[in-house]
Amino acid sequence: MKTKAQYKVRNWNAYDAALKQRGSITFWVNEEVIEQWRNQQKTGRKGASNYYSDVAIATMGTIQSVFHLPGRQAEGFLESLFMLMGIELQVPDHSTLCRRLSRLSVELPVIPKDKAVHVVVDSTGVKVYGEGEWKVRTHGVGKRRTWRKLHLGVDCESGEILGAVVTTNDMADCEVLPDILEQIEQPIEQVSGDGGYDTKACYDTITQRGAKAIIPPRSNAKMQQP
Repeated sequence: MKTKAQYKVRNWNAYDAALKQRGSITFWVNEEVIEQWRNQQKTGRKGASNYYSDVAIATMGTIQSVFHLPGRQAEGFLESLFMLMGIELQVPDHSTLCRRLSRLSVELPVIPKDKAVHVVVDSTGVKVYGEGEWKVRTHGVGKRRTWRKLHLGVDCESGEILGAVVTTNDMADCEVLPDILEQIEQPIEQVSGDGGYDTKACYDTITQRGAKAIIPPRSNAKMQQP
């Protein structure tokens, strides 16, 4: 039977500051985004070309998704930000945003790595919705919830996801570490994680990749006898 590891917060000042930082909003607009806000390319087809560029639609769609705003609220939110920042740009209306988002193609550039990477590993829970609408409307949401765990390996410098594994919720973080590191082709300099990776198998896996392990010991950790 597997037991879930218990973690304790030891640095309350840093923990409290991190929670406060989650509510801080810092909004910065690149000069290139401002220059590319209006579409400068003509389609060559009949009718007017799009006034707003794909950059403008992607920016507004990102704001809508991050702050969980409906279309009209996202429009008003971005207008107020531009006004406070002194940026004289028109904001796409909510109907334009909805229409353009369905056809928007976003390509994320692959950042070349010319040096070994610092990988940060962790996992998060993802709720799986499987109940039908009639059942929920008639009897409410069931008490039993189905969860999946998403294990991620992230480049500490760029924030790029280098490896990802989805498992059931009874899979420990330390068991998935080899699968995450196997997806990373470039050299690894350091692997950082929480106490859930404080096992001999994890240290051996990291050592095999020629990397340094930065993992805090658990509260009940003991010195391993040779």
